[in-house]
Order: sequence, then structure tokens, then C-alpha cells
Amino acid sequence: MMDLPLNQQHANYLRISRAIAYLADARQVQPNLAQLAEHVGLSEFHLQRLFSQWVGISPKQFLSFLTQQHAKNQLRKFSVMKSALNSGLSGSSRLHDLMIRCEGITPGEYKKQGQGLSIVFGIHQSPFAFCLLANTPRGICKLAFFDEADQAVLYIEELKEEWPNANIQQNNQHTQDLAQDIFTRTFSKASKQKPLNVLLKGTEFQLQVWQALLAIPQGQMCSYSQMAEILDKPNSVRAVASAIAKNHVGYLIPCHRVIKSTGEFNQYRWGSERKKAMLIIEQVHGSGTNQGAG
Repeated sequence: MMDLPLNQQHANYLRISRAIAYLADARQVQPNLAQLAEHVGLSEFHLQRLFSQWVGISPKQFLSFLTQQHAKNQLRKFSVMKSALNSGLSGSSRLHDLMIRCEGITPGEYKKQGQGLSIVFGIHQSPFAFCLLANTPRGICKLAFFDEADQAVLYIEELKEEWPNANIQQNNQHTQDLAQDIFTRTFSKASKQKPLNVLLKGTEFQLQVWQALLAIPQGQMCSYSQMAEILDKPNSVRAVASAIAKNHVGYLIPCHRVIKSTGEFNQYRWGSERKKAMLIIEQVHGSGTNQGAG
């Protein structure tokens, strides 16, 4: 595996991730900029500038996004969207702002466990630290996130377990442009974008849940119970949560947009701080929130 030197974007995420974790843990006491700067080991001026550049809003504004009341308000907004979501699940190719074209493997292909399928993966730096991106001729089959380069080994093994009979090779150069395209779609407003193809491997129920996730608009949040209602399975909240947790294509299949009905940002397969960062950055870029010095 290639050892990637840290680029500035990646290094900034690691610093900001520490700040996000601190703000989340201390939100009840509403820490000020001086306290936050002391925790992450930066000057107030440097932290304010870095945080605002990376996230798009100030630490104080970010802290307001982290409150449970803000999350609860988002969930109430989402309750009026069921009809729109249902229409989005009827087969439309434009399922959300990232434009994902989703395909599930057939039951026969599921039994073959990737036999005859070629998978190329790469390790890249992203706005959310390192990622492992795996692609097939039919679409992206895995996107996982981690903070340290040596953690890639775990996700490479996981990829091989998910597709045990596939021909799997690493080629960072082959997947570099695709990785850049994925994250450019959130951080820019390009009007004409080619849809990204995603190839999903799961049970019929899991595929149904993952496709429902695609209908959640960028910057919006949904509760597990709301997802169960959207799927017309109100008594299957735990099963829905289990399917969400088994999503192999992070970020593109937006399981990070599902939170607890209490407004809490619960655990995320690739780290709760990363989940908070993804959600709030999507809200900032989706709503046009202005940067501030507060």
C-alpha cells in the first residue's frame, strides 16, 4: 500500500476534527473561542480563520448547529417530505444533489460473491481525512473513511470479505480523478455533472433502505423512525438502523443524514465527528449560510 504524505486539506481536517469533538462534548457549557483554541493548540486568530475556511462558518455558528434543538427542528421539517421522498424512490435517476445512479446486484450475482467482477481500489485524501475508494466497471462499490494511513489495511480486508471471489487490485492513480470528482460535488456548485454510478451488494431489504437514503436531500436530516415510516415499515426501526449501519458506500449513500429522534448525532461507522462535519458542511453549502466572526 502506498504511504500518502499529508496534504494541507487533510492536515486541516485532522485539526478541525479535534475542534468538532471538543465542541460536541462541551456544547452544554457553550465554550468560547479562547477555550477552543487552547484545547486544539492554536491561536484564536489562526483557529478562527482555519475553521471558517474549512467549514464555511465560524466555531460559534458551528456550535449552534450542534445543538439538539437545531437537529429537532430539522427533523420536524423532514416530516413533511414523505410524499417527495416516495416519488424519488419510484425510479428517478436524480435522487439527490450529488446525482447518484444506484444499481443493486441480482440474487444470482449475490451468490457468486463477485465472481467475474474486477474491482480497482485506491487510498486517497479527502475533505474528511483518508478514504478507501473501490470502483467496478458498473460503479463504486465501497467508500470508507479513516484518520490514519495504516488503518487502510482494515478496509482493504473488509473489501475482500465483501467481494471474496472478485479480482481486486490497488491502483491509486486509476481512482484519483473519481475521488476528486466525488468531493468536488459538495464543495462546488457545478451545474452540469455526470451522475455517479454506485453498485450495491446487499439483501433486498438493505437495498431498499439504502435507496431510501438517497432520497434525503443534501443538508437535511431524518430519524430512524421516519425512515421506517417512509419505507412503510413503522415497526422495523431496528432493522432499518441495522441496514443503515451496514452501508458500504459512505457519504454517497448518505447514512450520515440519519440521526436519533432526540436530535442526538449518534455513532457513525466512520466516526461521529466525521458525521457531524459531513452534515453541517452540507447544510452550510446547501443553505448559503454566511461566514461570520462570532
